[in-house]
Parts: sequence; C-alpha cells; structure tokens
Amino acid sequence: MADAELSIVEPTPEKLVSFREIPMSLMTYSNHGDVKAEVIWVGAGTHDSDYTGKKVKGKFVLTTGYGGDVHRLAVLKYGAKAVVRFIDEKRSQENPDMIHYSGLWPKADELKKTTFGFNISYQHGQKIKNLLESGQKVILHGWVKGKGLHPYFMDVVIAHIRGKEFPDQELLFSAHLDHPKECANDNASGSAAILDIAHTLKSLIDSNKLPQPRRSFRFLWVPEWNGTMAYIDAHPELSGPAEGGKILASVNLDMVGENLELLHSKMYIVQTPRSVPSCLNDVIANMASMVDKMNIRTPNGSRSQFNYRVVPYWGGSDHMMFLDRKIPSVMISHSDYTHHTTYDSPDKVDPVELERSEMIATSALWYLANLNREGGIDLIELMKANAYQNLGEMVRVTKNHINSAPIKTLPMAWAEADNMLNYAFYEEIEAANSILNFNDDSEIRDILNQIRPHFGKRFEHLFGFTRKYTEDRGHSSDFPPPLSEKADERIPIRTTRGPLDFRIPESKLPANEATWYESKDFPLNEKQRFEFVNLIDGKRKFWEVRNLFLSEFPGIPESITTRYLNDLVKVGVIKWQETIKK
Repeated sequence: MADAELSIVEPTPEKLVSFREIPMSLMTYSNHGDVKAEVIWVGAGTHDSDYTGKKVKGKFVLTTGYGGDVHRLAVLKYGAKAVVRFIDEKRSQENPDMIHYSGLWPKADELKKTTFGFNISYQHGQKIKNLLESGQKVILHGWVKGKGLHPYFMDVVIAHIRGKEFPDQELLFSAHLDHPKECANDNASGSAAILDIAHTLKSLIDSNKLPQPRRSFRFLWVPEWNGTMAYIDAHPELSGPAEGGKILASVNLDMVGENLELLHSKMYIVQTPRSVPSCLNDVIANMASMVDKMNIRTPNGSRSQFNYRVVPYWGGSDHMMFLDRKIPSVMISHSDYTHHTTYDSPDKVDPVELERSEMIATSALWYLANLNREGGIDLIELMKANAYQNLGEMVRVTKNHINSAPIKTLPMAWAEADNMLNYAFYEEIEAANSILNFNDDSEIRDILNQIRPHFGKRFEHLFGFTRKYTEDRGHSSDFPPPLSEKADERIPIRTTRGPLDFRIPESKLPANEATWYESKDFPLNEKQRFEFVNLIDGKRKFWEVRNLFLSEFPGIPESITTRYLNDLVKVGVIKWQETIKK
C-alpha cells in the first residue's frame, strides 16, 4: 500500500502532510524515494530564468508552479531531488489550509528519472517561504513508499441498454472516475449521476413504465483523458456519423452536483464546436429550459434556484475525445473554488442539482434515441426559430466588427464579417441536417431540403448588411475582398489520433522556434488549438480549415494559423496531401 509523508526537520520540526491523511498531498505519478535536504525557493519554477543563480541540485524546490512542469525543469534538468508546491492565489489566501491537486505526468523517456512531489497548503507554503526570505535554512524530510511508477491496467466499467429497432446505433453517457481524494463533485458526482440514470431507465423499462428505446444507450465510467483514449482505441466502433460510425450523440457529466448556494456556482451546458455541428445543442438547451420551469425539490437537498448558462465549446474533459471522433458531444459541468482541492468534499454536493443535471442529460438523449416523425418535424421548427436568433445575433457581431476596425483595415474587416456570417449559415444547415441521423423519414427529409433555400433567402438579406455597414464607413466596392488573396489548395491530414497535447508543437521544436508559443505573439488558447486541429478532417483544404476557424474565432491574423499549421507539419502530427489536378 502506498504511503508518504513530508515534514520540516529544521529549524523547528513539524509534520506538514501525509498521504494517509490527505491523499491529494502526494503528486500523481510520484515514484518511491526518501530525501532529507535543504529547500530552495524557485517561484513559479516553470522557466529556466527561475533557476538563475540558484543551486537546486540535491535539494527540494519550493514552488507555486504546476508540479509536472516544475519537476521537468528542477529535477530532470537541474538535478533537484523533489518538488514541494503550494498555490498562491485568492482562493488559497481565503482558505489557507486548502491543498490543491497537481501531478508529475512524466513522459515515457522520463519514467526512470522521475522522483516525487508534494502538494501543501498556502499557510505551510508561506511559512517555509518566509523562513527562507528571512535568511534561515530550512531542511525538509520527504519519503514515499510503494511500487511507484509501473505498468498496470484499469478496468473500464460499461453498461448497456439495448435498443429495440436500431440496437447498433448508440447514444452515450460518460463520466470519469479516477480523481484522488477529495473528489466529491469532481467527479464522483458525474459517476453517480450516470449510474442513477442507468438504474432508473432500466427499472422503468423493466416495469413497463417506459418502452424499450428504439436505439441503444451506452454508459461509460472512464479514467479521464488517457484512459478514455485507450478505450476508444480498443473500440473502433466509437465514432460519429460523419466518420460512418454509429455513436449518434454523447453527454459528458463532469462536476454536476455543486451546491449553488454554498459554492456561488452555476451550471454550464457546453455545446459542440463548429467542427461537429449537431441538433444535440438545440435539444439539450431546450431540455434545460424545461427543467428551469420545474420546481425540483428532493429530501435533504437545497432550496437553491436553478442557475445555468448554455455556452460555446470549451474542453477540459472527456467530451473532447468523443468530439475528436466526430461524435456530437456536449458537457454538463459547474465551476467552483473547490475544484481540484481538498475542499471538494461531500458536503458541497446538492441532491437537487444532481437531479437537475440527470434530468437534462436523460431527457435529451432519450428524446433523440426515440425521435419519431412528429418529434423530428417539431425539432426542425425549434432549430429554425433558434437559427433566426443566431443569425440575427451574428449580424450584430459583424456590425461591431466592421465599425470597430481602423479605416485602413476596413476591407479585411468586411471580408472577416462576411466569413463569419457565411459559416454561421453553414453551421445552422449542417446542424439541422443532423436530425436525419436520428430519423430519416421522407417527410423530415423533404422539409430539411426546403431549409437551405429558406435560410438562403434570410442569409442573402443579412449578407447585405455587412456591405451597408462597410459603405456607411466610406468604403465602396462591387464585391467584398476575399479573406485571403492566395487560397491554399493543399489538404492537411492528421497523422495521430486523439486531441493533441497542448505543448505540441513547441515541445518538439528547436528552442529558438518554441519561444514564439510562450510569447504574446501567439494568441491561441487550448480551446482554439483543439478546434483548429479538429477541423482538419482529411477532406477540407487548408483555406477551408482556416476560414472555418476564423469564422468561429474572428480577429486572429491568418499568419498565426499558417505558422501554427506549418509547425504542426514540421513536428510530424500533420502532413500534406496534394490535391489531384484534373
């Protein structure tokens, strides 16, 4: 059994943390070891400059940086023995005994050199830092017992409810079950929620209170990210309709039980990105609106009012892995100050919020699994109403985009505005067409065939506004300028599966080229990086990938996307397929 402890030896003996009392105090992926040594303050510890003039070899380092990043520099590069980390930010200052999770996350070639690390509280971190800054020497003793890093396996728990008419077509519920304690909301809440959903549906079906669904449900309890990818690799059937697969939709439940009053939190329903347009977005938002109108109460639950937001895509959980396989996937989640800390305890979980989350997820996937002709036609009407609102909002966005542009860049702003509107129209059409994955009735198909020209007239009307706004600012032209003067006809092809590590390409580039990614000149965040790569489907030409991406994230210079893609090619995760000339 694993065990670990960290103590101050000098100047005054004091036990800081132990694994038996606080499992989160030991950094994930630590190896066994026993070190008694001086500790050196390295600040963030995530850049070489943090070690200038500091002799850390053979010593502990005290840091506020993420454990794995600090270990990679302090231990593997500069010869330190181990890492001690605390967070120095508002939530830790307000809760000084809170301990925040971090892990070492070694690469394969680093396993043999990996040592260990401890997470400690703000009050303990500040105490050690203050002693060091006062000129005192601080000696720590840390030890870790157990097997350490070694090959192992983890069973993935799966449950199925088989469909009656289309058993090979599936809708998927996922939650991860792998965090160190404390992990009440992240993610015991999600894992418990889908267990309750599976049990409830089966009980209702077995008692004939619900019919057997037309399509199947799969319930997945996965080790987050890496374990999910391993499961997907072992199950090639896990792909979406765009890749010819039979997984039609997915809801990922990650942190779904937050007590809104205690944690000052809200629910977030995270939509699919533009790379995977789907009617699932409209359905789950509509179900959330219905739940909002219900006065849900449950014994021992809070009296909180429902507080939720439907928001554009962001990552951070297993829905990314399914989106990578073009499975339409949304996430239900919350944000709160206890995330990844020892404060994420069962008293912060609210049965009422759990029930709301379960009802939204279950009703959305049950509705789609059993979509009949009448439901399909009604869904088209819902999506039409939403599309009018979305396209109208896009006109407001494009107006602001044009009006805020300097006069000298007005032609490019006009082009960007037209591009935004063009692909907003594309997304609405593709999302509506995805209804056919759930019911391809001829009447539904006929109505959908009428949507493109119907939306097209609306689009042409709205398209004229961008010209008017541009002309109002003194620019006149028969046609808007192209987004790029030179369209790149090459087709980029991915050479890897799964979302890319967000340190790629910089981790594999020469140091002088990698520094660009750490500078303010590179503006892409993790969400944008994921979406850019996910738009590369082996069919789109680069100019199509770029224009789609810029329609979703306007204002990013084309030069950024060009250099980013070229660097991905340089490190081998993307290659070029030349188009065939006829």
